[in-house]
Amino acid sequence: MATIARVEICMVDLKPRVKRVDAIQSFVSQETPFVRITDSDGAVGVGYSYTIGTGGPAIVELLARTLAPALLGRDGAEIEKIWRELLFLTHATTVGAITSLALAAIDTALWDLRCRRAALPLHVMAGGAKDRIPLYTTEGGWLHLPKQALIDDALQAKAQGFGGSKVKVGRPIAEDVERLGALREALGPEFEIFTDANQAFTVDEAIRRARHYETADIGWFEEPLPADDVDGHVRLARSTSIPVAVGESLYGLSHFRDYLQRGACSIIQVDVARIGGVTPWLKVAHLAEAYNVAVCPHFLMELHVALCCAIPNSRWLEYIPQLDELTSEPMRIRDGHAEPNNAPGLGVAWDFAAIERLTAEGSRRDLRAT
Repeated sequence: MATIARVEICMVDLKPRVKRVDAIQSFVSQETPFVRITDSDGAVGVGYSYTIGTGGPAIVELLARTLAPALLGRDGAEIEKIWRELLFLTHATTVGAITSLALAAIDTALWDLRCRRAALPLHVMAGGAKDRIPLYTTEGGWLHLPKQALIDDALQAKAQGFGGSKVKVGRPIAEDVERLGALREALGPEFEIFTDANQAFTVDEAIRRARHYETADIGWFEEPLPADDVDGHVRLARSTSIPVAVGESLYGLSHFRDYLQRGACSIIQVDVARIGGVTPWLKVAHLAEAYNVAVCPHFLMELHVALCCAIPNSRWLEYIPQLDELTSEPMRIRDGHAEPNNAPGLGVAWDFAAIERLTAEGSRRDLRAT
């Protein structure tokens, strides 16, 4: 039995290539913690997580002081057991963002290790349901952009074979409606238009806005309300024909259960980092399948492409490139679809020299079994 002999930790702070503004914030950086696990046979697994500009050093410290020491000497193949024991080890800070993001860095590294030892890609190891997933783009739909820029970006995506485009909402209602109407007129009836409010609205405002947004035949209304307002989502879902999408700000399986049981959403956007890794991500996806609900994950396209292809109820992959500086080859795209990497592991082609060069000062940790 091979046991975990070494855990290395570092963090890279990535700046977005384009300005990203939504209804509540500006996306100024992506702090990206990495975990590299080496077992006693010399096999290696690499995992990662992210924050939007804050909290990255806290994740590094939680990994270094609490979680990584608990890995040393363990059988890395026992992924479910390790995940549950680490969750209990941090029970005083769960369920919450920092703990989930730290658990995700470890869990994705363990899945990478498992897949590499088995000589299988993640999309096969985790289910093997399909070999590609349709793409929609978010990268040109930010709230600060003028109407014509939204149209130009969506038309370009359509020409490349993408099936949809997402735009941020949160301007005065008349402006949002004008922008959505112009998009629909320019793109035609077949191209999907999605909207994202980033939890900006109260219940009454979301209900009112949904009524106005319906005229553009939008594909979903994403995060219309604060994520902890399940009752509000129930009221909204009952008042509109627009599918309600949630998930990027939910951090536990039971949170998704509450939404699904109560009919508070009809699109699940579970994020592999924010839910705590591949292990709980798959549980959420299969739970959604039991409710006949589609999974369209949030962000992290380079990892989510494999997970989308592992399950039968995935529908869309969100296109937001963010790892190009840290990888030796981009995610594969053909005819508007993303295709998973067939190499063993997570399917992300890391450029380790670039990661080393861009590692934030003071973030390196190296723990070894004695």
